[in-house]
Amino acid sequence: MIKVKRIYDAPGPDDGCRVLVDRLWPRGMTREAAAIDLWLREAAPSDALRRWYNHDSERWPGFQKRYRDELAQAAAIAALVPLRAKLAEGDVTLLFATKELLRNNAQALKAYLESTAIEP
Repeated sequence: MIKVKRIYDAPGPDDGCRVLVDRLWPRGMTREAAAIDLWLREAAPSDALRRWYNHDSERWPGFQKRYRDELAQAAAIAALVPLRAKLAEGDVTLLFATKELLRNNAQALKAYLESTAIEP
């Protein structure tokens, strides 16, 4: 099961493997407080895409498509291998820093992973 959560929210017992999916480290967050198991910078949206989107809700559909295109590139596919391995082991929580709860890269990545899941 894939969950999505702000990194600033306290870790919970049902989080499973906690994976930070932002390219930049969250402001004011220590590594101890973040309690992450994995940081997948390479699977985050490119700097150019992140800046283009800028959490503009009208750009959300375009962001999702462009991000999916980035995730289909070889480097991102390779970066997702450890994440897919963690998913095979159990629950994973994708962590993000933005205040935007519904339209963010973690939500887009969750949708991508669910749509490209490899069935056993």
